Amino acid sequence: MSELNILVVEDEKLQREILSGLLRKEGYSLYEAETGEQALNILDRYPIDVSLVDLKLPDTDGVSLIKEMRKKDPEIDIIMITAFGTIETAIEALKAGAGDYLTKPVNFDDLLIKLKKIKEKRSLISENKVLKETLKEKLKAEDFVFASDKMKEVASLIVRVAKTDSTCVIEGESGVGKEIVANLIHRLSERAEYPLVKVNCAAIPETLLESELFGYEKGAFTGAYHRKLGKFEIADKGTIFLDEIGEIPLSIQPKLLRVLQEKEFERLGGLKPLRVDIRILAATNRKLEELVKKGLFREDLYYRLNVVRIYVPPLRERKEDIPFLIEHFIKKYSFRHKKEIKGISKEARDLLIKYDYPGNVRELENMIERAIVLTRGEYITKEDLAGISDEEKVEKKITMKSVIESIEKSMIVEALQKSNWVQTKAASLLGLSERMLRYKLKKYGIDRESS
Repeated sequence: MSELNILVVEDEKLQREILSGLLRKEGYSLYEAETGEQALNILDRYPIDVSLVDLKLPDTDGVSLIKEMRKKDPEIDIIMITAFGTIETAIEALKAGAGDYLTKPVNFDDLLIKLKKIKEKRSLISENKVLKETLKEKLKAEDFVFASDKMKEVASLIVRVAKTDSTCVIEGESGVGKEIVANLIHRLSERAEYPLVKVNCAAIPETLLESELFGYEKGAFTGAYHRKLGKFEIADKGTIFLDEIGEIPLSIQPKLLRVLQEKEFERLGGLKPLRVDIRILAATNRKLEELVKKGLFREDLYYRLNVVRIYVPPLRERKEDIPFLIEHFIKKYSFRHKKEIKGISKEARDLLIKYDYPGNVRELENMIERAIVLTRGEYITKEDLAGISDEEKVEKKITMKSVIESIEKSMIVEALQKSNWVQTKAASLLGLSERMLRYKLKKYGIDRESS
């Protein structure tokens, strides 16, 4: 937001000129009035953000003027200035619509602090308006539904980040909606007309990930019968979304760092550097800084990626969002499955709000879709919510989950001990991939020292 437009209403010429002169030096745009009538005329003609109003004026009093100014512009911020610094005067001014007051002689440092706060408040209000207007149409195609203050902060970040070309890391547990955040950032950006290419780094075998990202030339390896474009090449001028970025092996990380730094790479088997104009968004449910400390993620790559960080909180920490998500998913899946579901019973809604959602928003969405498919009535009832039809079942479900995790953790520790903590051998004993074993070690906080 630009500097504030300030109207100084003061009948004493010297006081008015001193105050206006000092504020101009601070970069503010100033308008001056010595009477209430002049002030109201200026307010009709110019966009005034803040008015400093003297209590005593030749044609009216400050309190009456404040009421008139409020009628003309309900959003104007007003600071009363008075030589009569009594509590009664301050209360009267605040009741009339002033946001604050100062006593004469005006302490200029105090005034600057008050103006700074007003500017920050107005900037936030303006940003929220832009947020609502900008996201209104975009959200129709996304499941980005929220009411909580925590998610309002996330939404605000999305709008601000989307306007830039900065690399961004989206953090949060599985199922919180990190991919939805990436979709919105891309769709609100200047790259929206170009591709958004998504890569799940955990789902692609390590031996194939490099060729998937960077492509390969014909004859680069056995079976490479033709040239293949990589995801970075396909995403040129658009955005690439690297989901589960923490799973990228160390062998590939230098090449990814080169793309971030130089905007260039080579296909496997290629000799010619290829340049791309792309924005990189990444997501992770692991703490990258901890992977850096353990030597599993390059520090220079971490800092290159982590220009802007967006943390999406788990659903259990923002339960105010649950009723709105329930309503959204009911509409979505009623339409998809061609069923006329009018809503949800109070008992069912209360159960859903009490539940802790280890699977986050994705788990709630699956519950609502299943209930819509199975229900025979027009309203979802607690009997339609499989696994959480009453509080006892919720407790049993949570207890069962913890028991299974405890058994799994014990088996992993036992396999590591048998293999002398060689992860490749332990993974083989457990029938897991080495990458999945690393994920489980992180999930359960297992290391040699603590076990």
